[in-house]
Amino acid sequence: MMADHAEGITTCPHCGTRNRVPAAATGLPRCGKCKELLPWQADATDADFAEVVEQSALPVLADLWAPWCGPCRVVAPGVAKAAEVFAGKLKVVKVNVDIAQNVAVRYQAQSIPLLLLLDKGAVRARQVGAVPPDALLRWVDQSLALPPAA
Repeated sequence: MMADHAEGITTCPHCGTRNRVPAAATGLPRCGKCKELLPWQADATDADFAEVVEQSALPVLADLWAPWCGPCRVVAPGVAKAAEVFAGKLKVVKVNVDIAQNVAVRYQAQSIPLLLLLDKGAVRARQVGAVPPDALLRWVDQSLALPPAA
């Protein structure tokens, strides 16, 4: 269960304990109580994108979205599910393109939702438009199997 990720709080899907998970950190987030890997979901803006995304030790699923975008709201549960399913293998970062306009331009976000699998900021895979959760999970799994971006 993902909750309050904007506040850096993640509820452990294993034991239900609420844990503080910073947007940027070394290592992998683990539950303070049961020590299981936690889903890692954060937000990023133009100001902290380099720290949160480019310096991540894990590949990042970046969800470029906007609050007014209906399809973005449709894809959000699948994005949160990817954070749970791929805990310890993937960091999920939501980027509001209305706020992070430089990131939107950099990744040519002409249509949203835009999902990117990034390695150190380089695009490994790209998915435009809303996809059902099962298809999104398959896309993430296949994208993680691709060689890292050069």
